[in-house]
Amino acid sequence: MAAQAASAAIPVVAAENFYGDVVKQIGGNYVNVTSILSNPDQDPHLFEASPKTARALQNARVVVYNGADYDPWMTKLLGATGGGKNANTRTTIVAADLVGKKAGDNPHLWYDPKTMPAVARAVSAALGAADPAHKSVYDANLATFLASLQPVDAKVAALRAHYQGQPVTATEPVFGYMSDAIGLDMRNLRFQLATMNDTEASASDIAAFERDLRERRVRVLIYNSQATEALTRRMLALAKQSSVPSVSVTETQPAGVNFQQWMLVQLDSLDKALAAGTAGQH
Repeated sequence: MAAQAASAAIPVVAAENFYGDVVKQIGGNYVNVTSILSNPDQDPHLFEASPKTARALQNARVVVYNGADYDPWMTKLLGATGGGKNANTRTTIVAADLVGKKAGDNPHLWYDPKTMPAVARAVSAALGAADPAHKSVYDANLATFLASLQPVDAKVAALRAHYQGQPVTATEPVFGYMSDAIGLDMRNLRFQLATMNDTEASASDIAAFERDLRERRVRVLIYNSQATEALTRRMLALAKQSSVPSVSVTETQPAGVNFQQWMLVQLDSLDKALAAGTAGQH
């Protein structure tokens, strides 16, 4: 019986594992999810798709990806796998389209508190359309998922009440939307974009970043622990030397936690770092 249920499960492909996690939380036993990017030790920007990925996509009934040029290989793959047996019934959900973002915007949309509720609603609708017999299950799981985001929203609101307007910096814009939601004053944006796009930061941008750390003009340094170029490591060392607390964030959801837990852990460590960083200013 279990084998039968598994074989009837809806095949879903998610480009990133946090979207895959949301699909699992809504689809439960009725979905079979393949997440393409799932290694928090790998830089997602350097990803190359494999033939195995193309095969999974060919059979997918539902496909979820980020868009906004974060996973451009996905569009290519979808074009190449157009002839799969589920091609006519395949639903594609693009997070960027749901929240009105496009190429050139900060692509790390999952750090925007508005993104996952929108993705979850689209996923629930797509699963309900693909498998009307279990629509009530998907609706109920959607309600549970949306309710489970409340502690994350509450934490963001608490951080905003405490730290709005505090100056912070980051090695790249991974955490940008969350930082905006908290109301932090994010500095060194040009430097961050250069890191993200693998281009050289200008000498003056590097100097400004170093001055912010050395003179402790910022309360916290937020860094992407998945992209550790020499320059990122240099800034981390300088922050340590200058007693500016640093917070590690990742682009890919770590193993063993769900999306909600991942966000809360990072918000908690930001809270501790901001508390330490602002205490150090007095």
